[in-house]
Amino acid sequence: MHPRMREHLDLPRLSVHEDVSGVRFYSDPSLEAACGVVMGFTERVGGLSAPPYESLNLGRFAGEGEEAAVANMRHLMSAVGAEGATLVNPVQVHGSNIVRIKEPAGPAFESAFEESQEGADALLITCPNVFAVLGFADCVPLIMVHSSGAFAVAHSGWRGTHARIASKTLDVLAGAVAGQEASADDVRREASEVNIYIGPYIHGECFQVGEDTLALFEEEFGHSVILPERHVDLGVAIRSDLVDHGADPARIVDVDTCTVCNVDRFFSYRAEDGTCGRHGAFAVRKES
Repeated sequence: MHPRMREHLDLPRLSVHEDVSGVRFYSDPSLEAACGVVMGFTERVGGLSAPPYESLNLGRFAGEGEEAAVANMRHLMSAVGAEGATLVNPVQVHGSNIVRIKEPAGPAFESAFEESQEGADALLITCPNVFAVLGFADCVPLIMVHSSGAFAVAHSGWRGTHARIASKTLDVLAGAVAGQEASADDVRREASEVNIYIGPYIHGECFQVGEDTLALFEEEFGHSVILPERHVDLGVAIRSDLVDHGADPARIVDVDTCTVCNVDRFFSYRAEDGTCGRHGAFAVRKES
């Protein structure tokens, strides 16, 4: 066990941090001391990219090119003191596939890495020195951290939200911590100990959908996720999904910022007519 690991994490909180290079991100500063995990939700500033991708564009397929995005990822890793970690950035496909990485190198890592490049929207990391980063421009970023140091990073667009990628990721994380022989009650107990962080995303007042999508959400999550004039609240849907699967509401914290309304700080596919970079959700467990 990591020497800093505690039996229980403090309740989650988020505050803004800025590196000397100008990289800004929301993070929970208590995690590194508790279990070695450094995590965050980046803003769009402090990177290397020129307009319209300025400046910390982390989207390999956003239009600027993979080389530029990876350079920004390396820049971010340096800003958070994770230069020596193994970088994993999956190909996101708006699905619900979760890839587990158990070691930062070797055949098992290569297999998991290849799977992540074939399409995945969540990474479960149960080893140190793997830097997981996913990109966003209106979809919901999720980071989940257990006191053991195991964590997950997930991308929940409207399709992923409807497919309940949030609770599926929580279940997989809690199950990995509880172990193969664990009962359903054991898994749910571990789920209640997970700190869950929700990053910036398109809020309900800006997320108008078609009648078909509206009907899908109402059928899956009930009327509480439906707002006037065909708007859907993804945050309400995700929270209810998580709590239904054992998450403690007191352990869910939200940046509570709409990407569409804050394009000076975050990328927004909808507000920027599809030409924009991607801000990120990242996490890494540093080895002591």
